[in-house]
Amino acid sequence: MALYLGLMSGTSLDGLDIALIEQGAQLRLLATHYVPMPTDLRQELLSLCSSGADEIARAALAENRWATLAGEGVHALLASQQLPASAVRAIGSHGQTIRHEPARGFTVQIGNPALLAELTGISVVADFRRRDVAAGGQGAPLVPAFHEHLFGHLGQRLAILNIGGFSNLSLIEHDKPVHGFDCGPGNVLLDAWIERQLGQTYDANGRWAASGQVQADLLSRLLSDDFFAGSGPKSTGREVFNLAWLDRHLAQLPAYSIHDVQATLLELTARSIIDALQNAQHGTEALLVCGGGARNGALMARLGQLLPAATVSSTGSHGIDPDWVEAMAFAWLAHCCLEGIAANRPSVTAAQGLRVLGAIYPA
Repeated sequence: MALYLGLMSGTSLDGLDIALIEQGAQLRLLATHYVPMPTDLRQELLSLCSSGADEIARAALAENRWATLAGEGVHALLASQQLPASAVRAIGSHGQTIRHEPARGFTVQIGNPALLAELTGISVVADFRRRDVAAGGQGAPLVPAFHEHLFGHLGQRLAILNIGGFSNLSLIEHDKPVHGFDCGPGNVLLDAWIERQLGQTYDANGRWAASGQVQADLLSRLLSDDFFAGSGPKSTGREVFNLAWLDRHLAQLPAYSIHDVQATLLELTARSIIDALQNAQHGTEALLVCGGGARNGALMARLGQLLPAATVSSTGSHGIDPDWVEAMAFAWLAHCCLEGIAANRPSVTAAQGLRVLGAIYPA
């Protein structure tokens, strides 16, 4: 048995999730820690998602701050468990995605894993996505292999849905390779719209969206985006779905109330997920949801309404806290890298074959 730490900082940029797992005959989640993202660092990381002045130096400084924040979080978690750094075999660090353009042959996650190894005294495995892109893949999503590892034993026609800034599906059926892809925006537009209009970083439980009415014309325009056609492999990011994209559509339509726009964005998230699921896997028996979107009651209710023939619940119904699945996944990906286990899935990313993912920075 070995202990691993997983670090995940997603597109919502709210903070860093840190999970401590034990990998043995079975995988166990032992402890967790959350580090809020400082407001100024969040704004800088957001600004790095598009071109700007002096961006190379700014990215280098931002990733040093990110690594320092992550190192402090690792030390806090280890202290809470009374564990020395030497007890942990490796940290799996996703880093922070600032660009993801596989069609142009690149994806960029920053996080200075060398500095993180120095700060923690623990080996770091990072840069998981680029090897899959180098092999002709999308580099995302990477979690379907982990979802299969966790839930493949359930024996159902199963879908695992992660709703972070963006949403992605893992489709698991008996005697078939796991399939998966990005569905489109998860919380990214919902968060951006409420932050612009009300100064809040997210719509708690979807209450503001629930106060509005879905606008059919706007929804139809949003769903007409080319990304929503086809069942993958495909992945996306802020390069495609952002406030500028939304503003271009709004400019072509009558003015709507701001809460009606929020309601329509929630419907966009739910509809794009269920449309993609029904197109890719008929007869889904259960949909298990993880990520921050699992805490959005209005969104979860809408997913259940759109998929009445299936059981819709969070991964918590199977004993896995939905907030920590992705951080656990990157701890597991570190284990796979050190053991030489291929962790991408060509059926998900369209890579030319199975590949061991990650670069190792020894303690």
